[in-house]
Amino acid sequence: MDMPSSPSNSPDCHQVSEVLSRVGDKWTMQVVVALRDQPRRFNELKRQVGGISQQMLTRTLKTLERDGMVERTVCPTTPPQVEYALTALGHSLSEPVRHLAQWARANIATIHDNRRRYDSIR
Repeated sequence: MDMPSSPSNSPDCHQVSEVLSRVGDKWTMQVVVALRDQPRRFNELKRQVGGISQQMLTRTLKTLERDGMVERTVCPTTPPQVEYALTALGHSLSEPVRHLAQWARANIATIHDNRRRYDSIR
């Protein structure tokens, strides 16, 4: 007799986990937030996303472009300038990211208190 599959072992569970891992990544979230209001050039993004290395920003942007969340536009100037912008898919991600950031800000003090309490009894 076949057992019904639970949500944790459904065929798409691995794929959902992969997407959540990607969009929940520290740098992905910060790049999405930085691009939410307007397109930005690479160095402007690097300044907006504090602490990110040039290599990590390049890797993050390429991944987001591959996933269809960021669009890269080369402006026909001399020298060429590259601008990055969220696509419709990227904008749809920016809303849950914004809500998650609001939740984190609202609960960070409680989380730090809980950590101190936990660490004091361990």
